[in-house]
Amino acid sequence: MIDLHDIHFSYTGQAPVLQGANLKLAPHERLSITGPNGAGKSTLLRLILGLQKPNAGTITVLGKPRRRESDFHEVRRRVGLVFQDPDDQLFSPTVLEDVAFGPLNLGASRDEAVEIVDSLLDCLDLAHLRDRVTHKLSGGEKRLVTLATVLAMSPEVLLLDEPTNGLDSKNEGRLIEILQALPQAMILVSHSTRFRDQIAPNALALENGELRQID
Repeated sequence: MIDLHDIHFSYTGQAPVLQGANLKLAPHERLSITGPNGAGKSTLLRLILGLQKPNAGTITVLGKPRRRESDFHEVRRRVGLVFQDPDDQLFSPTVLEDVAFGPLNLGASRDEAVEIVDSLLDCLDLAHLRDRVTHKLSGGEKRLVTLATVLAMSPEVLLLDEPTNGLDSKNEGRLIEILQALPQAMILVSHSTRFRDQIAPNALALENGELRQID
């Protein structure tokens, strides 16, 4: 599904973040990534979607090498990223409109998009949030709705960037239930050992610009 080979990356005028990072994700596989703040974990996820461009190395996603911006259009339709901060991802007035945005953007009619939203929110036990004003939701509710906006596009791979940030124990438990029931391959970035162990126990550490297996 994803193959990153010898990835190097640095922000302009700064020390290298990634220095020969390698990662492979097979269908239905779940990997987690940990590492210190600033190690490049979020950068790695953005590189997979073409939101950043590596200085060197090759990115292969869904069986095809991805080099130009146009190569990543398909990737962004089939690989879903849940951002670390829900406010970076939620922008519509209501939950219904936020979750419907993806299906509408993929060509669904308004009626089809609403049907997708209602079915998904019901499945995730979030139907009570359907008509709520998005910016008035709690942090935990925003996190779950953000996941719903990504799942509404039926991605084949999920990229999750610190999804437990700001969650209380109740919403974290609900998120764990949802993720455990999903069939998608996943890459999870998380500092929480407990969360990684429940969602993606096959863990990698990103240190000094490289990924290594955690025994």
